[in-house]
Amino acid sequence: MQIKGTLMLLAAAFFWGTTFVAQLSGMDGLGPFSYATARYFVGFLSLVVVAIFTRKSRALERRKKNYRRGFFIGLFIGLVLFVASSMQQIALQYSTAGKAAFITCLYIVFVPLGAKILGKKIRRENWLGALLAIVGLYLLAIGESFSIQSGDAILFISSFVWTAQILLIDRFASKVDLIELSVAQIFIVMILSFAAMKIFETPNFSAMIEAWLPILYGGVMSAGVAFTLQNYGQRYAEPATAAILMSFEAIFGAWAGWFFLDEIMTAREIFGCALMLLGMLATHLTLIKKSL
Repeated sequence: MQIKGTLMLLAAAFFWGTTFVAQLSGMDGLGPFSYATARYFVGFLSLVVVAIFTRKSRALERRKKNYRRGFFIGLFIGLVLFVASSMQQIALQYSTAGKAAFITCLYIVFVPLGAKILGKKIRRENWLGALLAIVGLYLLAIGESFSIQSGDAILFISSFVWTAQILLIDRFASKVDLIELSVAQIFIVMILSFAAMKIFETPNFSAMIEAWLPILYGGVMSAGVAFTLQNYGQRYAEPATAAILMSFEAIFGAWAGWFFLDEIMTAREIFGCALMLLGMLATHLTLIKKSL
């Protein structure tokens, strides 16, 4: 089951990482809330389709008392997700994608700390993995000349909100219908993004149509698929391990920049990726020993 959770969380990280390219290109001519509204609307529609096709099997699981309804807790977690994703989207206007990935992923350290405070046992390999991953992420995302920009403080605060979202998913992933949780979570982010767009921005629907491809990818693969994979993946993975696995979005983001934007990865960045990989392996040390 741990392997299953690992693969799900790595897949989620892949979609989030490649969506960085979509986010940056999608905001050409669109404000952050306008892009978020369109993105989460598409994600919501895709999840509704999934919910319809899986309704019978999920109803059977509920009748067996395996899981309870997930709509209510999904709305609450969606509120947390809205705050976190909005802060990240706004900060991307004032920071670089690399620094955004690094500062956001400080949850690598905050999640095990939060889990420890909440009474969870954190193994030594989790701390080792977190240290290796955060050093690797720094080398990957931050250049040699580090400078603080106006968006970085927003990103730093958002890392605590992302920590809360991860810990909340960990708390409820094994207890509720995860498709319902995903639908409710994305629905509330869509509604709140729409409200913020109407208050703070002038909606430009022609620009939304022009940005259909990054909106479609960010909506279906990131908002719809990736957050659902996170929900299922955290059912089988410890929160500290999950945080490291999800931080791989930085590696996949760097790969997407190389593949789609012809960005060059330096030796420093490649070494950073290697350290992050070692960090992931360190968190799975107990599982690896059992399989040998």
